[in-house]
Amino acid sequence: MHSVNVPDEGEYLNEKIRINKYLSASGVMSRREADRFIMSGKILVNGSPAEPGMKVDGTEDILIDGKPLDKSPGSVKRIVIAYYKKRGIVTSTVDQGREKNNIIDALNYRERVFPIGRLDKDSEGLILLTNDGNLVNRLLKGKGSHEKEYLVSLDKAITDEDISLMSKGGIELIPGRRSRPCKIKRQAFDKTGCMIDIILTEGMNREIRRMAEFFGYRVMKLKRIRFINVTLDGLKPGEYRELTDSEIESLLL
Repeated sequence: MHSVNVPDEGEYLNEKIRINKYLSASGVMSRREADRFIMSGKILVNGSPAEPGMKVDGTEDILIDGKPLDKSPGSVKRIVIAYYKKRGIVTSTVDQGREKNNIIDALNYRERVFPIGRLDKDSEGLILLTNDGNLVNRLLKGKGSHEKEYLVSLDKAITDEDISLMSKGGIELIPGRRSRPCKIKRQAFDKTGCMIDIILTEGMNREIRRMAEFFGYRVMKLKRIRFINVTLDGLKPGEYRELTDSEIESLLL
């Protein structure tokens, strides 16, 4: 178990960064050397020549002078990290090295990794990070429906009718996009409202907050506790652990 120090302030995922900065952060070459390689046509991104200033997020296939950036299969160990993100940490790589509220600096891991999906600034809990772009694509861009489970505190007691309507899905939370069916259970009541457990199978931006607002509720606290088969069990805020090979394989079943 590892603990990292993270501040209390901080917003979103996988924004892309300039390719020269990406290659430099990966330990491949300096930014100036990367610029020279780009100008000479020696770097290909997804089969096309890289251009000065183009941005990448690590999920692309990158060739440098004909050789894959990720080297040969098996030469780089696939890493997947389960991290307990504190509220206020930004799930972003863009401001790495400048603002200490981004997830990469907060994690301070020994190798380059990037987030699988997002968890917004005002939320806390489980987020996975990896050095394997193919894994990101399979988990986020495939047709499969991967469960993500959340504990959500609302500002007032939720009615059975609203739970039923939320669970059925079909709510237009973003123009042209409707929510999928989900699973919702009431967990407890307290003086300020109630807590519910929600299991989603999609990654719509701020979906739970949008859904709560649609029905007249306000999210007071939101914590992701599970992503497919990986849970927060054993982790405290700011801590992380590396997944075992069997856990990684089970993510892909």
